[in-house]
Amino acid sequence: MNLILLTQSTTPVIGQVAWVLGMIMNGIFYVIDLIGLPNIGLAIILFTIVVNLLMTPLNIKQQKFSKLQVKMSPELQAIEAKYKGRSDQDAMMAKNQEIQMVYAKYGVSATGSCVQLLIQMPILFALYQVIYRMPAYVTKIGNTFKVLADKIIDLDGGGFLQDSGVETINRVVSMYGQSMTKGDLSNGVIDVLNKLSSVDLATVAEHYDLTQLTYQGRLILSNDTTRGLIDVYNNFLGLHMGDSPSDLIKAGMAVGAWGIVIGAVLIPVLSAVTQWINVKLMPQQPKSDNEKANSMAASMKTMNMVMPLMSAWFCFTLPAGMGLYWVAGSVVRSIQQVVINRHIDKMDFDEVIKKNSAKSAKKLEKMKQTQERMNAYANMNTRNIQNSKGQTAKPKAVNTGGNAAGSTPPKGKSMADKASVSTNTGSVSTGSAKPGSMLEKANMVKDYNERNNRN
Repeated sequence: MNLILLTQSTTPVIGQVAWVLGMIMNGIFYVIDLIGLPNIGLAIILFTIVVNLLMTPLNIKQQKFSKLQVKMSPELQAIEAKYKGRSDQDAMMAKNQEIQMVYAKYGVSATGSCVQLLIQMPILFALYQVIYRMPAYVTKIGNTFKVLADKIIDLDGGGFLQDSGVETINRVVSMYGQSMTKGDLSNGVIDVLNKLSSVDLATVAEHYDLTQLTYQGRLILSNDTTRGLIDVYNNFLGLHMGDSPSDLIKAGMAVGAWGIVIGAVLIPVLSAVTQWINVKLMPQQPKSDNEKANSMAASMKTMNMVMPLMSAWFCFTLPAGMGLYWVAGSVVRSIQQVVINRHIDKMDFDEVIKKNSAKSAKKLEKMKQTQERMNAYANMNTRNIQNSKGQTAKPKAVNTGGNAAGSTPPKGKSMADKASVSTNTGSVSTGSAKPGSMLEKANMVKDYNERNNRN
């Protein structure tokens, strides 16, 4: 059966990146299904590891930039102090030139970190889309939900889903069921079923009598004796990846399942703690005498403290699968950060700076040579233009004695010379030049040159 496509992200750039990452996720799920472990939680962890390993070169480059930025910070601060209080144009130009020279010396770009973030941001958003829309990117999960969707559509076209009277189901339909009203009923139903909690999915299954449906010979939904495929996919360490930790805590406390309660609490807590550790492992900028830089650093520090708390709140309210993704991502990045930091610390940055300085000098020399060639070419063109004007302004004397009336002036003479020849030989009177004729135009050029010579 074909992969369901229409529920995938269609956001420009992010959608294309998500499609590539979705192929990776689909491959991972296919492999763990072959070994008998078709589990979304395990797939998320493996997927996070693979994608972060693929992004390692970008992370190394970004950390190298951060380390070099720390080393060149004193020089940048010295330049800022040198031009402090000066806002004239010459000072600003000189300041910018000196700053560019420092960046060139260390072999980094002033926009280096921004470029890295611009590359990473679509990947991070695409990761979120793949995790959040799993049936759209993982063939087996999508096809499992499609069996349920086909039965629902055959019975009432999804009417009960759109008007169930259950508040939580209605909320999910309003948020994720837009495709149901846009002619894409099958994918709209799948979107809704994928976002329903296990309790709400059981309500829908009871209404439509979905408990006997199978996919590839296995029950899709659990009953009293058999665990269904969707539970097998979603159950990770006793936690249902489709339920939010807040729902899991309520359900666990209702039946006294304290293991589920503890596991549900750990997801948002671990998300906050691992992100905080991740931030602490990042290279820190030294304090500066620049008030603006210090203000930005303080704002960044505050945001680094707030973000883990926000992460905990989001993980508490969103499906546990998203929380597991954030926890796994933070753990992988923290381990990766430790390895990268050790690699960066072993680097001889003095040698790196020396090589970058040599490259910068060669580049500047090449630019200088190119500029000199351009200037020489411009000067040559200027001399040619001036020589051309000089020949026109000072026509050579014409020896009319040896020329017969109507004879052709010597080769290379200007229009004015031709007029002079014709006039001096008496063959044609300049005053009687025919309007619009070549003779009249030659006379005009001659008059113009004579006026310039007199001036």
